[in-house]
Amino acid sequence: MTFTLRDAVAADLPAITEIYRESVLNGVATYEVTPPSEAEMALRFSAITGNGYPYVVAVDERGGVLGYAYASAFRTRTAYRFLVEDSIYLAPDARGKGIGRALLEELIRRCTALGFRQMVAVIGGAHPSSIALHRALGFEHQGLMKATGFKHGRWLDTAIMQRPLGEGMETDPVEGVYPDTLYRG
Repeated sequence: MTFTLRDAVAADLPAITEIYRESVLNGVATYEVTPPSEAEMALRFSAITGNGYPYVVAVDERGGVLGYAYASAFRTRTAYRFLVEDSIYLAPDARGKGIGRALLEELIRRCTALGFRQMVAVIGGAHPSSIALHRALGFEHQGLMKATGFKHGRWLDTAIMQRPLGEGMETDPVEGVYPDTLYRG
């Protein structure tokens, strides 16, 4: 399958909303049980991109959105300012074709360039293919939280994985530069 990556734009929100809707209704990557509206997804998109975090889509040769990924704050407390969390969602027919890997590689590249030092993956349902993808890109298993979600009539575990970005913890970050400026708390 041929695809390209680009920054997500507001015009992508109907497709992004539909991809997420399918994941909410049929998957366990997210613990939401009611799909958010397009208006809610627009608010989330604005909050992420408005704070300077990367939000990327994979599109086919006709411009159709195959999947999307973004990085966002893991927590909003100031000491977490050099840590981001990744999120990746793919349309059902785009899974298993290398699109998720390309999206995650792009997030890693962009977050490193922005000065972030760690990336964490919070993997709902401890999904084996998501764990394998993250492991292949240098994430290490940090823990498993048992029975943290209840969806589709069953208890779900949550896997936590992490990888360093750039110099990671080998050097202190430079204070007062991006991403440091995102946080005021």
